[in-house]
Amino acid sequence: MEEESSPRNIEKMKMRKRLRRESTICSCKSPLPQNQNSRCSFSWYEVDLWTEVAKFLDGKSLVKLAATCRWFHSVIMHDSVWKFACLRDLQVPAPCQVAFKWIKLYGSLADGSHSYKFRDNEKHIDWMRIGAFFFDSQVALLSERLSLPLKIINKDNVEKALESSGACVLSNIKKGIWIADLQLVRCPVCELDTCEGTMQTLEVRNMELFLCDGFQNASWDYELIGSYKIDKSVDAASGGIFDLKHIKDRAMAGVFNLKSWAGKPSDMQPKAMITFHSVAIRTNLQENQGLLTKYYAMRAGPEGEVVSIRISQQLA
Repeated sequence: MEEESSPRNIEKMKMRKRLRRESTICSCKSPLPQNQNSRCSFSWYEVDLWTEVAKFLDGKSLVKLAATCRWFHSVIMHDSVWKFACLRDLQVPAPCQVAFKWIKLYGSLADGSHSYKFRDNEKHIDWMRIGAFFFDSQVALLSERLSLPLKIINKDNVEKALESSGACVLSNIKKGIWIADLQLVRCPVCELDTCEGTMQTLEVRNMELFLCDGFQNASWDYELIGSYKIDKSVDAASGGIFDLKHIKDRAMAGVFNLKSWAGKPSDMQPKAMITFHSVAIRTNLQENQGLLTKYYAMRAGPEGEVVSIRISQQLA
């Protein structure tokens, strides 16, 4: 008791009470930034950052991201984002100019549309997207044969050229990106629903075609520019469309090398080959009595540029 009541112990007890009173629990506080309005040194809302991220997203993902908030909508809906997405997916160079926004062009390519969806849908059976290529010049070579050497034909003598070789030269082509599809349609010879006859069509079109008023209101239509008939059995139905300016390019050699892509004679599935400046198809056939090939062109008005080409083939 004496020790506890000693002056020294009493002083220690007073000091402990004083420390307990002065020691209080307080919350942690981060130091305030010098600029009260700035969020932080790193911001998730960086346009350059999300523009770069957008390069790795497909169309559906881009739309979903744009729908999250107004800020993302303003970034993702910028035309440069959709231009990059288009050229990335199509794997073609950029055209000098386009008449529509790139998001609309992307939508017309990715929504599963094909020309028979707009007209003559009752004749359509099936289709396959081949890819995209680029018309660098305004002159196209259409050929039923895919064997070298190809005869370059004078465009002023189309009928005689078609009779001799089954190919022709078509001028005033709209430059830019073109889309290639393989269409399978009902044979036009008869109208019976039970008819199993089919006709294959290699169809190419300028990327902007489906957005043009002339196509949508059906004022632009396909015009027959020539035909070629073989009156004996043929091994395959082939067709190719080439940018004549690049006909001698090294990449073209792969198109004419049928063994590398056309499949074995017993393989009856259609095959396709596409390069930067050409597209070709080939389907092996069973024993037959011949083949009829027809060439069609669609122009943007009576004297307009060619905006779509078809090579249709049916058994004779």
